[in-house]
Amino acid sequence: MVGLSILWFAIIAVLMTGFLFLEGFDFGVGVLVPFVGKTDEERRIAIGTIGPVWDGNEVWLLTAGGAMFAAFPYWYATMFSGFYLALFLVLVCLIVRGVTFEFRNKVCSRRWRDNWDKALSVSSFLVAVLFPVAFANLIGGTPIAQVGGHLDFIGGFFDLLTPYTLLAGLAGCAFFLYHGSVYLTLKATGPVLERSIALGRKLGLASVILGVLFGILCAVQKGFGKPVSAVFLVVALLMVVASFGLFQKKAYGKALILNGLALIAVMGALFTGLFPYVMISSINPEFNLSIQNASSSPYTLKIMTIVTVILLPFVLGYQFWSYRLFRHRVGAGSAKY
Repeated sequence: MVGLSILWFAIIAVLMTGFLFLEGFDFGVGVLVPFVGKTDEERRIAIGTIGPVWDGNEVWLLTAGGAMFAAFPYWYATMFSGFYLALFLVLVCLIVRGVTFEFRNKVCSRRWRDNWDKALSVSSFLVAVLFPVAFANLIGGTPIAQVGGHLDFIGGFFDLLTPYTLLAGLAGCAFFLYHGSVYLTLKATGPVLERSIALGRKLGLASVILGVLFGILCAVQKGFGKPVSAVFLVVALLMVVASFGLFQKKAYGKALILNGLALIAVMGALFTGLFPYVMISSINPEFNLSIQNASSSPYTLKIMTIVTVILLPFVLGYQFWSYRLFRHRVGAGSAKY
């Protein structure tokens, strides 16, 4: 049972990492739409770079949530009840983003489209901030205590907002915006491409500065005291710095790859910092939720593993096919959104 629990802990880490890499530049592009597109055609180009793939990217989040629910029901219940308001806000923002892609071009009105563009930018910004805040709460600790014979979250929404988690939100948001600008340099054309390059230089610098500040703060947190977690965190910072350097040299494809490696390293630091726990109590270490006491039965984990082995190749194949199909740059007249 312990072996399968560890396996699913690792699988959830991989799913979350894939979601943040793929949906991360979606968030960044969504926020940047009003800034890189000054005309309706330019904004359509920006949205068109993510329009065909955004829904496939969100499958990673849905799969991670489903895996958490099935493999670690007590982790799922505690986190989703404790982070209820924050996660509800995330859900609303994700819905708004999806509706934007479908509704923006349904009415031939400048005001209609401008309002949907603003909704896309604001909702993407909130999600880009809230996800890092949520992950920072996992490693920073939340008020979990023994209630009625089981472990439960006893805090409120504002208990999730601390200097540490807010800095994580700002650093994560800056990175996602930079990630989005790098993606646009590979997919956009014309003025959208030029503005993406100009914004990428500023956002890359902001991402490096905030990342270093957050790294310093992470160094004093309990979970990141582990040597392996510290190594992951240092590697992540080095990857962001290297990505920014390559971006300055116009090596945009390599910069995007390094952003992915930085995200892998950050999630490696998070999950190795958590291990063998899934949630850390800020009240008493005895109330920490561990992989063992939060997991499902061995039979459930075994069935999930078999199903995953069978279906995962098809999911990865579809993801690869969709990105290959829509790999070309988006120009004037080719955007449908």
